[in-house]
Amino acid sequence: MAQREPLLVPAVSQSRIEVRQGFTGARLLLYGAVIDPRGTGARGEDYDIVVVLKGPTEAVRIREKERIAGIWANAGSSDFRSAPAFFAVASSRPVRDIVDERTAAIYELGTDFIQLSPSGQIEPEEQARFAQGLVALRRRQGLYQENSGGVRIAEKVLYQARIDLPSNVTTGRYTAETFAIARGRVLASATARIEVVKAGLEGQVVSAAQRWSFFYGLGAIALSLAMGWMAGRLFARP
Repeated sequence: MAQREPLLVPAVSQSRIEVRQGFTGARLLLYGAVIDPRGTGARGEDYDIVVVLKGPTEAVRIREKERIAGIWANAGSSDFRSAPAFFAVASSRPVRDIVDERTAAIYELGTDFIQLSPSGQIEPEEQARFAQGLVALRRRQGLYQENSGGVRIAEKVLYQARIDLPSNVTTGRYTAETFAIARGRVLASATARIEVVKAGLEGQVVSAAQRWSFFYGLGAIALSLAMGWMAGRLFARP
């Protein structure tokens, strides 16, 4: 049978982002084309495009604060095994107008549908509350984003989306997943990869720490002792 579903051809403006001293963030351009299987002369369907950019996953512990006798203290906590360090969604229209909640949850088309993988025994209501707290915190930090008008489509074929990476972005491997959607159904998807790495002196220090971790640790201890000895000598009373 001939292919009847569309084909996505994605691209990114930068496949490698270098984080140097004074890094203030970066703007990624994600673009591409939706190729109609009926040929270039066929009239394309009205597709919606949703782009999901996810950063490396990490283990996270969320603590809840409670005011007790005028003092803020830890009242509870929850652990998540694999929360994305960065998560951004850009779409041609609001996601709720494109797909139902079930489809959005399957493909993580929004910050409300991030699969956080909690660990330990905790009540579902408490788990949902801590998950919402984590999402809200990272939204304030600029690490979780949603832009319901962030994708532009031209001639039902070409699309482009812009996503801003903040200065506090985590280094590692990122994946940009693009979805072509029509009639509430995901018809095609494609993935592009992006590397965020430390460069310059910071990058060399990180690389050295990873390659020679034992000697790096010894050097850090020796430097700490030397600085302490020098401080004691400089501020010692005559």
